[in-house]
Amino acid sequence: MNNYASDIALRQRAVQAALGNIPFDRLLVNTRVIDMVTGEIRNADVGMTGSMIASVHPCGKFTQTENVDDLAGAYLSPGLIDTHVHIESSHLPPERYAEIVVAQGTTTVFWDPHELANVLGVDGVRYAVDSSRNLPLRVICAAPSSVPSTPDLEMSGAEFGGLEMETMLSWPEVAGVAEVMDMHGVLNGSEKMLEILEAGLRSGKLIEGHARGLKGAGLQAYLAAGITSDHELTSAEDALEKLRAGLTLQIRGSHPYLLADIVVALKTLPHLSSQITLCTDDVPPDHLLEKGGLIALIKLLISHGLRAEDVLRMATFNAAIRMQRPDLGLIASGRIADLVIFDSLETLNPLRVYVAGKCVSLNGKLLFSPPAASDVLPPRDTMRLSAQVAEDFQLHIPGLKNGQARLRNIKGARFTQWGEVTVEVREGVVQIPAGFSLIWVKHRHGRHDATPRMALLEGWGELRGAIATSYSHDSHNLVVLGRDPADMMLAANQLITSGGGMALSQNGALLAHIAMPIAGMLSDLPAAQLAEQFKNLRELSGQIADWEPPYRVFKAIEGTCLACNAGPHLTDLGLTDGELREVVDPVLEIWENDA
Repeated sequence: MNNYASDIALRQRAVQAALGNIPFDRLLVNTRVIDMVTGEIRNADVGMTGSMIASVHPCGKFTQTENVDDLAGAYLSPGLIDTHVHIESSHLPPERYAEIVVAQGTTTVFWDPHELANVLGVDGVRYAVDSSRNLPLRVICAAPSSVPSTPDLEMSGAEFGGLEMETMLSWPEVAGVAEVMDMHGVLNGSEKMLEILEAGLRSGKLIEGHARGLKGAGLQAYLAAGITSDHELTSAEDALEKLRAGLTLQIRGSHPYLLADIVVALKTLPHLSSQITLCTDDVPPDHLLEKGGLIALIKLLISHGLRAEDVLRMATFNAAIRMQRPDLGLIASGRIADLVIFDSLETLNPLRVYVAGKCVSLNGKLLFSPPAASDVLPPRDTMRLSAQVAEDFQLHIPGLKNGQARLRNIKGARFTQWGEVTVEVREGVVQIPAGFSLIWVKHRHGRHDATPRMALLEGWGELRGAIATSYSHDSHNLVVLGRDPADMMLAANQLITSGGGMALSQNGALLAHIAMPIAGMLSDLPAAQLAEQFKNLRELSGQIADWEPPYRVFKAIEGTCLACNAGPHLTDLGLTDGELREVVDPVLEIWENDA
């Protein structure tokens, strides 16, 4: 039970204020309340006592108050709730993330610190919990279930089983099991996944899903294991099947190319289910500042034809139901006073944001800078690697000095396929064929020998330089893409020196670099400065790669090693097959030249 729910003294004061016996602490007058239960928009005043809404009543009924805010007919919504986010993808620590999203109207997030956990283990989740205390943003954490996301195919900085899950679920700040990415383990009853699911079910808390590509019997079996939500939507048909199966949908903003079709499909239903919620999942810092987080998704769904009232309901009342938080998501007496004042339902500009009864933002700007937790030390020094040399980025075929080899290669981006190519080998070095590039992965957590792994990439074109990142879902090992060993070495060594981040190199020079020394994924920079650097790096990456939306985009760099997805992927353990769930030998055949 949270302190708010059990604060009897606060509730008794609210009772007296609602009866008119004592003044409200704050009274919002002349508002248009968006009623998330009835769908109506009603003229009303709202009285607040401390952190609680004490009364929603006809305009002018009460005047007794310590403070009054005249909203001049603006629209009053509950605070927005993001039902699934990896704050790490903003590359900002929680206090700087809060500074941005609260001003946009988001007052609660369900943070899956999966990325931190894959680098730091349980300590990473503890950092997430402790560093998000006392913020104007209500941060609810999930216990990462997939560390690593694909056991035996990759190695991250830690490994979670039932014991770790029980530990995290015992913390009051943790509201459930984070997205269960090991679909294969669920469906095949792996011992590790059984332990994790059992801990989640015993806790009575939420169990979040990651059901990418599941349908039919596989989808039904996944739900039967106790998993109740999914944000991994691949099409409109996929969304409908999952909704019909009983999953709570978390429509996400990180795949905008799917939204138009999903909206069309939802509008064919007799009604919009309360099991439709919204989430951002992953938003880079420049997009977060320029376009917005959850508010950008809301506006996009409205532009595709959904009513503003319906979309706001998904982001408030529906989300509160999903989060099992009856104290949030509704403008009603007895609820926490997390509120957003919008100028209109067409533009949805946030004029004011209230968190727990206090105005924290005016006209899109937070009224104060949230401080970092003084007793929390950000985790650094996680790049446990020595400097690399150019020869480390040359692909070799064991036992072959001169000749030819037929190799398996990775074809495509996002939805990868197997390819085959015959290559020339000279003096023991594979000559990268025309139209191909190289992907290189090295374990950075100090848990094994860290032999560099390499594979040929087809469908990315010929990279004119190198792109390196230590932020690589989900194990966050050091990943470099390129063709020239010297450029690849330069970009990799820059990140090893700076404690992680992203780097671009070309023609022997560094084009751009963003240092992310906190766990190799978060920056020390102010949000605006980081956003500018990130945008600049993304734009300069176009000098190295020819991007082809929606899949071959800059964002794909961060997800190119996602071994939990179907198809081939390269990890720190080698070339993996997502269907067979095994590490495979890329060498199919060799021919040695006669001496």
